[in-house]
Amino acid sequence: MNTNMILLSKIGIYVKLNLMNTLKSGKFRHIVFKDGDTWYAVALEFNIVAEGDDAQLAYSNLIQSVLGYLESCRKIKGARMHPLNQKSDSEYEDLWTNLNSKKPLKSPFKIAMYGYSAV
Repeated sequence: MNTNMILLSKIGIYVKLNLMNTLKSGKFRHIVFKDGDTWYAVALEFNIVAEGDDAQLAYSNLIQSVLGYLESCRKIKGARMHPLNQKSDSEYEDLWTNLNSKKPLKSPFKIAMYGYSAV
């Protein structure tokens, strides 16, 4: 089976997906935002959320968490692509879509940064 093919059901239907992450390379989308008094940083493809007292600390904590996550994935023999290309939470996906639209709506969160980070 091609590594870009994912089984969708028990009856053997495979769909070719354009997966962005492998254990050797890739990128993930991130958003750093403030909700209340806490800063959060999210890695959408990994479903990892980190927090901090300021935006830079939240982002730094996120990067450390992502590196640890990737190291764990590398140690698991025979791991598939799914842990590296997860479906993100709809709240974060909606926020990402809004931030990247031509006419973004006002967000209830204070956004410090968003974009892509390399794996």
